Amino acid sequence: MNKILLIEDNQDVRENTADILEIENYTVITAENGKIGVDMAIEHNPDIIICDIMMPVLDGYGVFESLRKNHKTASIPFIFLSAKSEKTDVRKGMNIGVDDYLTKPFEEDELLDAITCRIKKSTFLKKEFAKNMEGLSAFINDASEYLKLEELSQDRKLKKYKTKDCIFTEGNAAHQLYFIQTGNVKTYRTTESGKEFVTGFYGPGDFIGQLSLLGDKGLYIETASVLEDAEICGIPKADFTKLLYSNKEVSNKFIDLISNNLIDMQEHLVDMAYSTVRQRTAKALLELDQKGLIKDNSHEGISIPREDFAGLIGTATETAIRMLTEFKHEGLIEVESNRKLILLNKVSLKQIAEFG
Repeated sequence: MNKILLIEDNQDVRENTADILEIENYTVITAENGKIGVDMAIEHNPDIIICDIMMPVLDGYGVFESLRKNHKTASIPFIFLSAKSEKTDVRKGMNIGVDDYLTKPFEEDELLDAITCRIKKSTFLKKEFAKNMEGLSAFINDASEYLKLEELSQDRKLKKYKTKDCIFTEGNAAHQLYFIQTGNVKTYRTTESGKEFVTGFYGPGDFIGQLSLLGDKGLYIETASVLEDAEICGIPKADFTKLLYSNKEVSNKFIDLISNNLIDMQEHLVDMAYSTVRQRTAKALLELDQKGLIKDNSHEGISIPREDFAGLIGTATETAIRMLTEFKHEGLIEVESNRKLILLNKVSLKQIAEFG
């Protein structure tokens, strides 16, 4: 049952409004002035606040500003009530970030519709979506309902890919965003000399292809190839576009879901420019281990072609092999006969990655 805090200094309006809300099965907490309202909001953490503007002790603007400064109450949906109808009053409320504005006297349906809309929005924005097929489907279904986008596709099936299968190719039309449920994938670009430059390794919970869908040319900017048998779901470009551009709140949630870790990507680019090959090798090994691509007690890892590893750290294959051999001789890693890597001393690798 949703909890509503009603802050209103007029007793008749306060009691009548509370009655309307309680009939609709809302739990209602009331306060007769702004100062008490701020205390009640902090104590009870309501799902939504309905607040009069013109009140003694502390007016509605003061209530709003006080609650926005408190991290516990900053995100609670806030609706202003006022007997005023001047445009300047409405504009001031909206400029400081109030969610909605109702002018007294208001119709019962108008009040209930405003509350339903704001609670629905707040519930969607607070919800966390797991980076798996269930979470992805839940997000698309909830966003579709939130935006009333019935045309979003419902057929989100996993497709199985074998090792070395190509998911998409650089230069081809970008028509889908891809979500990796299981398995591992590498992306790479082809240089003018025909060599592959690895741009990333991805595993369960990651998305690939999003930057290509955002490009002006509408083409994939890299190739995606399967490193280990995978199950992957394709999301049509039309759905991607609707989720990205139809609504700011939905867009922010969608971007957060599909962005993988852009901070890591930026750090990787900086490392490529300024770190030594030895540092880049250590960092790459630790990153691959974090993604489950290197063998340890919790996962088997995969055999990573040395040319792919070289592309990841931005050096020649011979140099990459030499660095791995040095790390092996130093007792930092082990290399099995099937070319799987095992980290023996993560602490020392972290020191090398940071200090060289």
